[in-house]
Amino acid sequence: MKDEDFYTMIEQLIDTAFDTQLGKKKEKPMKTKLEFAHQPEEEAQTLVYESIEDYTSRTGKRFRMLKDQKARGLTREEAFTETFGGSV
Repeated sequence: MKDEDFYTMIEQLIDTAFDTQLGKKKEKPMKTKLEFAHQPEEEAQTLVYESIEDYTSRTGKRFRMLKDQKARGLTREEAFTETFGGSV
């Protein structure tokens, strides 16, 4: 990313934030590249993986349990099934 593009993006973000807070605009602020990089939870839950191993091989990531799932005493397999609906 060029410096000019970066500064333009930062300027737009700041202008939008101030305009939104001061009531000049009722629109949502523009999405940043970081927001586009993260997949929304709704989309992530619609994907179905066969198993934890399938999840790992397809995404390259290790399946992680949520704090809530740990607090409820779920096993990794139960948490995986709850999150993705796959069979373990």
